[in-house]
Amino acid sequence: MPIDAEPSAATYWEQRYADEQRMWSGRVNAVLADVAAQLVPGTALDLGCGEGGDVLWLAEQGWTATGVDLSPTAAARGDAAAAAAGLDTRTRFVAADLATWEPGERFDLVTASFLQSWPVEIPREAILRRATGFVESGGHLLVTAHAAAPHAHDHEHAQEHEHEHELDGYRFPTPEDDLRVLDLDASWEVVAAELRPRAVPRDDGSVHELLDSVVLVRRA
Repeated sequence: MPIDAEPSAATYWEQRYADEQRMWSGRVNAVLADVAAQLVPGTALDLGCGEGGDVLWLAEQGWTATGVDLSPTAAARGDAAAAAAGLDTRTRFVAADLATWEPGERFDLVTASFLQSWPVEIPREAILRRATGFVESGGHLLVTAHAAAPHAHDHEHAQEHEHEHELDGYRFPTPEDDLRVLDLDASWEVVAAELRPRAVPRDDGSVHELLDSVVLVRRA
């Protein structure tokens, strides 16, 4: 189906998913794997979960995980993958707009990995600020973002590069930017706010270095 000339973010991403049999690699994001491996499994929420790779990985590690995405097609693929892997009792997928969605509970870990949208923007700052209210006492919020333009050989985000020209003028967030957006009070501890390099293998066997912005905070 053709992509609308000026679609809403929900329409744009639903069309993108519907036009592809599979958008992402299904591998867990490296920063999330590193952080979650150091935590006691509990309840987790993945904001902008896509087809559910991170949600399924968390469930495999013993977490009870919920994924939310704008696209009903993406959420349905997550449900199907969880059922196929026998993880459907530990996972839940919701198609919803994160600008207004309310979970009705708090989570031990809330994660937003590459919650960035181009050419159609989403209210990312407002979503991240709302996410602080979804974190249980003693829980963590992890925000991982592209700190620079992803490369066309980044297998985890390859589909983004069909529209590389649309990155012109896009401002990539720094850790300081995202900390400012979260607007944390004294009840929060900043565990990490840093840039991390990430090595991505190419088809020819070489490795491409990417740069991620990582913010990890803990509610006291």
